[in-house]
Formats: sequence, C-alpha cells, structure tokens
Amino acid sequence: MLQVAGMMDLPLDRKLAVDIDVDLPVEDRPWNIGLITGASGAGKSLTARELWPDSFMNHTWAPDLALVDNFPESSGAREITGLLSAVGLGSVPAWVKPYSVLSMGESFRADMARLLAETPEGSVAVVDEFTSTVDRQVAKVASHALQKTIRKAGRQLVAVTCHFDVIDWLQPDWVLEMPLGQFSWRRLQPHPPVELDVFPVERDEWARYKDHHYLSARIANGATCFAAYVEGRPVAFTSYLNFPHPHTKTIRMGHRLVVLPDWQGLGIAGRLCDWLGQHLYDQKLRLHYVVAHPAMIAMLARSPRWRDLGSTSRTLASAPTTHKGMMRRKMDPRSLGTRSFEYTAPLPS
Repeated sequence: MLQVAGMMDLPLDRKLAVDIDVDLPVEDRPWNIGLITGASGAGKSLTARELWPDSFMNHTWAPDLALVDNFPESSGAREITGLLSAVGLGSVPAWVKPYSVLSMGESFRADMARLLAETPEGSVAVVDEFTSTVDRQVAKVASHALQKTIRKAGRQLVAVTCHFDVIDWLQPDWVLEMPLGQFSWRRLQPHPPVELDVFPVERDEWARYKDHHYLSARIANGATCFAAYVEGRPVAFTSYLNFPHPHTKTIRMGHRLVVLPDWQGLGIAGRLCDWLGQHLYDQKLRLHYVVAHPAMIAMLARSPRWRDLGSTSRTLASAPTTHKGMMRRKMDPRSLGTRSFEYTAPLPS
C-alpha cells in the first residue's frame, strides 16, 4: 500500500479518513420510506450503517428448500404467500422453486418479502444496493409494489442505491443525497403512467405465459385470446371460453390470466380483467371468473365492478395451515378454494 501511495503521490493521512456530516431529521415527522442515493463511493452505505447498524438485510437461502420453506417457522402459509404477492411475486410456480433458480427480478422480490417477514415491527429495514442487480424496468415495477406493501403495513424501510430512476416509483418520504448530505422531504405522488395496449392474439401466444399460470399450462382449443403490451413489450395474457348454459347463451367464462413476473405489482391483472369484462359487456355478454389465487380473489372482491357469486368448491377452511403443508400438496391452488365473480359495472366512458 505504501509503495502504491508513493508512486501516485497519495496522501494516506487524508485519504484513509472519511468525514461525513449529515443532518437527518427523520424524527420530525412520520415516514415509511427513505432513500439514500448518490454515486458509488459517495458514502451512502457508510452513512446507513452508522445510523442503523443492525437493520441491514442479512439472510441466506437454503439451496434445497422451496422458496416458501425459507421463511420463519412462525409465518403461516397465507402470511407468506400474501407477502410474496404483495411485493409482486404472485407466481405460484415460483413459490415452490428453490431461490437459486429464480430470475434476478424474482429473487429481488423474494428478498423483499423475506425482509418484511423477518424485520420486527417498529424496526427499520435497510436494503443496501437496492435494485442494483435487476433490469431497470423490473426495478421500477418492483419498487412500486414494495412501497405499497410498506405503507399498507405501516413499516419503515430505507433503500440505499446509486440509481435515481427508482425515485418516482419507490416514492420515498425523504431523500438523502450523498456526498453533499442534502436532505429533503417529499410528498407522495402517482407513479408515471403505464399505458396498456390490448390486442387479439392466436392461441400459440399462450406459450410465452403458460409456465407462469398458477393452475395449468394447458389452454382450451376454443379459447378466445388477448395479449397486453406496454410500449410494444408483451406483459400479460387473458382469454375466455363460451359457457354452455341451459337457459342463456350470453355467459362467457374467464379462462387464463397471466401477468409476466417482471410486471407484477402494477395492478395490470385488475386492469386486464376490467378490460375483458367491458369488452364483452359492450357486446351484451356476461363475463364470469372462477378464481383460486388468493390475490385474485381479494382483488375482485374489493372491486365495485365485480359481483361476488360466492364459493364454488372447497372453502378456505380446508386449506393447509402451514407452508410445509402447502408443499406436501404441491401448492395446488384448488386446495385453497375458489370463488366466482361476474363483471357487472361498466367502465366510465
């Protein structure tokens, strides 16, 4: 070290010392999300460790266990799957895979869900290198899903990152920019608009989405199919079937609905459900959905545009009560019970 310092005329007495002077008035008002940002080497992580030394994300994943079996033993199946869905990892096939085989985007969301499960209430969770390993579009979508979950749960999270592009999606209550130590409070704002374009597609387009469906990779021969795009990028798929009813010919059944993992957490599934319901409503047809995924049930149940027709098979009371029980049942969503809904309220013109 001394030789290199001499070659480069590097004054070690100054370079080895790091002085950080930060005024962080986070006790002045309530907050849920903070962001420490700045270029690499600006002192972001050092500042966070000085302020919250015991709050950094620090967990490992067992290589031979399914994702859901890496969560605390005290967490039940519904809590775990609820957290995974809330941070945008709603793909049931991903829940039973080992962490090591997940995509980078799925891994990031799994880390966030487990961080929330393992951080005691009242404690601050700190994530260093926030979204540094994921595609920037995934970073934005995942940041939005995470901030919704944090606020709904009344938790506190500090993200440390050199990426400024997540600010409009993470919506931090305060930002500390390093190395200047500039602190500012922010107001919650809507995320940038995400415009969906929906087009009819052939059944073979299902191949892009089938591995992410929570019930089956098969699609019926008679399915009428649509795909949704954002700026030309495929993001979601939906379809319906004619329903042979003895008294009416106007009922159509929702058949397959998938949002690709990188886009989960933006409410695209709900928007696509409403779009298909309205599309058929305009033709004087009635769209019914029978769903088993807990997040889908919750979404349709709270929507004013959908009427809950009730349970259609085994109830939630018969579902396994632990995540190990879910593993034994191969995570079959039918064991969670199904609910039926009908689209009844048209979108405003």
